[in-house]
Amino acid sequence: MAKSPQSQPSRRLAPAERARISEIFTRFESLSEDPRTELDYSSPYTLVTAVALSAQATDVQVNKATARLFAVADTPEAMLALGEDGLIPLISSIGLFRTKARNVIAAARIIVEQHGGEVPLNRDDLQALPGVGRKTASVVLNELGIEPAIAVDTHVFRVAHRLGLARGRTPDQVEAELMAIVPEAARVRAHHWLILHGRYVCLARRQKCDACPLADLCPSRGKT
Repeated sequence: MAKSPQSQPSRRLAPAERARISEIFTRFESLSEDPRTELDYSSPYTLVTAVALSAQATDVQVNKATARLFAVADTPEAMLALGEDGLIPLISSIGLFRTKARNVIAAARIIVEQHGGEVPLNRDDLQALPGVGRKTASVVLNELGIEPAIAVDTHVFRVAHRLGLARGRTPDQVEAELMAIVPEAARVRAHHWLILHGRYVCLARRQKCDACPLADLCPSRGKT
């Protein structure tokens, strides 16, 4: 069974804090009602492959590579036919491309041999695929509307701390905290709202506080 994120002591939220958190996600919704991944995909297989390739790479870099890749191999069967030697030149612009190529081919083989060519859309089987960890599985399950998961990458980790939504020191701890305090109706979209906010507004350096729609709700406003 896939390991769950490390549990954290539950935070007792004062009514004012609960109202602040609710308002944060209300504003996110007013800005983008149905946020989606910026990775290009056309099926569960291309989605899980794109997300696995995106580790330590930007979505822009991955989309450029997968535009070429998925034109020739957008199913696990086609990926196996392409092989590791055929895959490497198509993804060589992405970091860790040799390791990723090995994992993509190994995952395609498992999907074909153990799952009849269909991506298993449950957490345990997804996380059993080479190159697919908890974060990748969470992105896939959330994007496809299967599970209201909150995948914690560097953007989500940073924004959650700056907004005072989490205090955890690891992604798993932050995930557990977010799942406990994010309003239930917002959980399926929280990952995308937080990651997009971190990507375009709450930058790692020189965050755009003056243009931030959450500035009056943020305890880190104006801080570096």
